[in-house]
Amino acid sequence: MAVLKFRTYWEEDESIYRDVAIIHTQTFFDLHNAILKSFEFDNKHKATFYRSNDTWKRGREISLEKYDKEYKAEPLIMAEVSIGSEIKDPNQKFIYEYDFNKNWHFMVELIQVDKDVNKKLSYPVCVRVEGLSPSQYGTKGLVDKRLAEMEEKYDLQPDALNEGYGQEGDESDSETTAEEETSDDAEDSAGDF
Repeated sequence: MAVLKFRTYWEEDESIYRDVAIIHTQTFFDLHNAILKSFEFDNKHKATFYRSNDTWKRGREISLEKYDKEYKAEPLIMAEVSIGSEIKDPNQKFIYEYDFNKNWHFMVELIQVDKDVNKKLSYPVCVRVEGLSPSQYGTKGLVDKRLAEMEEKYDLQPDALNEGYGQEGDESDSETTAEEETSDDAEDSAGDF
């Protein structure tokens, strides 16, 4: 069995991504659920994948279900399509669209293929998290424990911002360095000629 590792970028900010490992025989429905879970989104909305090329151009749709809209070609259904059957390229790409009203877009790219399954993991699984997940329904996600953890990690408390740093113009005249005095003397003597 092959384990496929996909990097899923949030379209708005490529520094925010999740790496999801999935077995090639699992379906796009499994990948869909793993992506939502890794970004802490619920699964209450419509979703679809598009096959893509290197320039992120949309191809054939692999949809959660057939929706009431026009299709260029009949969509494939996520639960019926295995991931491995759609891998045509070692850097295969897909575009994942979630919640057609909010239009969440994610770029999904195959970054690694492993021959060995890790028996300790239950696939699909998120194996790497980079950046704070965007908030699905507004600012709720920014005011939770993750922000507090960031404040603690980077010491972002308001009173900590000025600790150890003076304000501009705080230098007193008595604190001039020998180097500054030397350059001032050189300027004075240069003016004598």
